[in-house]
Amino acid sequence: MEHLACFIDHTLLKPDATAADIKTLCAEAMDHSFYSVCVNSSRIALAYTELGDSEVRIASVVGFPLGAMDADAKRYETEMAVDTGASEIDVVMNVGRFKDGDDKYVFRELRDVVEAADDRIVKVILETCLLTPEEIVRACHLVVESGAKFVKTSTGFSSGGATLDVVKLMREAVGEKFGVKASGGIRDRATAEAMIAAGATRLGTSAGVAIMNAEANESGY
Repeated sequence: MEHLACFIDHTLLKPDATAADIKTLCAEAMDHSFYSVCVNSSRIALAYTELGDSEVRIASVVGFPLGAMDADAKRYETEMAVDTGASEIDVVMNVGRFKDGDDKYVFRELRDVVEAADDRIVKVILETCLLTPEEIVRACHLVVESGAKFVKTSTGFSSGGATLDVVKLMREAVGEKFGVKASGGIRDRATAEAMIAAGATRLGTSAGVAIMNAEANESGY
């Protein structure tokens, strides 16, 4: 298995996360060479300062965790995140409007976020625990058409996280080259490796340090 660090978005999205917590997150990300840190938008500036000239990227969530706010609010939050230093955007799809069958609204919302991201990677959180398999496939097709670069399983704040079956379904729906991010409930090396084998190209987890320590112990370094 390829070194896991390059798959991990080291994540801290809890509402009570302090500045000290964010600083620790960034230090851990640099220490383990994680792909990115994923933070709420009010913490982007702090993460940007802490990460300095390191290669660790900053992902910001938008419309988090419900995705139910007006589309213009998501666009504005995206613009603000980009201006503050985010290099990737993880936006929550409007699940209710999607379940209404209002694909036109959802598509326009996602297009607005992609445009506001100004060529930065956009990952669309589907909150798959709230969707049927047929809806997951339909949502994946909308995301691909929108110009985003990833579909993502979960916020980690709803009734369920990533599952292997859902990751496989998403991979089948988007094809071989599109990004698939598994998030929610990935707390150990075995689960991380299984998600990658199922088709995930990125992992969102708050347990990155534990996962990497397990990998180091098993590899003998």
